[in-house]
Amino acid sequence: MVDVITIPATLRTEFGKGYSRRVRANDQIPAVIYGHGAEPLHVILPGHDMMLASRNPNAVLEINVDGEGHLAMIKEVQRHAVRPEILHIDLLTVRRGERVEVEIPVTVEGEVAPTAIHNVEENVLVVEADALKVPEHVVIDIEGLEVGEHVYAKDVTLPSGVTLVSDPELLVINVSEPVEQDLGEEPATEGEESEGETSEESTEETSGDDE
Repeated sequence: MVDVITIPATLRTEFGKGYSRRVRANDQIPAVIYGHGAEPLHVILPGHDMMLASRNPNAVLEINVDGEGHLAMIKEVQRHAVRPEILHIDLLTVRRGERVEVEIPVTVEGEVAPTAIHNVEENVLVVEADALKVPEHVVIDIEGLEVGEHVYAKDVTLPSGVTLVSDPELLVINVSEPVEQDLGEEPATEGEESEGETSEESTEETSGDDE
């Protein structure tokens, strides 16, 4: 399950592009917290801490503003088109016990039969779970699967309290025969080319002598 990450924050009192640039130049990130009908809360977050937290899109953050904690999840991260820089973050308020829809990555374990290969058709599944109990990933065991066998979303075992939102018939793992690549004709080796050239030259010389 994901951990709750505590992030210190300060209330944002100024606005405008110039102020936002100064904030980012100080290794901080402008952000807004909204949801559940409350007034949006504009804050300034520490850049390094949020860069690390944003690597897990399902992380639950406790944004501490003037001693008051606000539970939230990352809704959207706006990044610079060229530089590895976060421009702005939208945070969605969540409550303890609230269920949310999230995407969780698929992890494959085991080996298929020796005569088969597997393809991961879907890298994530959409599920519904308690906001504070979202699994980091879902594990699919493919040990010994034969050619022609498949794993659909409905076949995936989810942790207790987690329900599937993705289409149950969604193909997640496909097991098939290896495809042999046609490499075409092998090119002649250098020795073979030399022999061919020598033979042609001898023929030309013989023809010249006859003339």
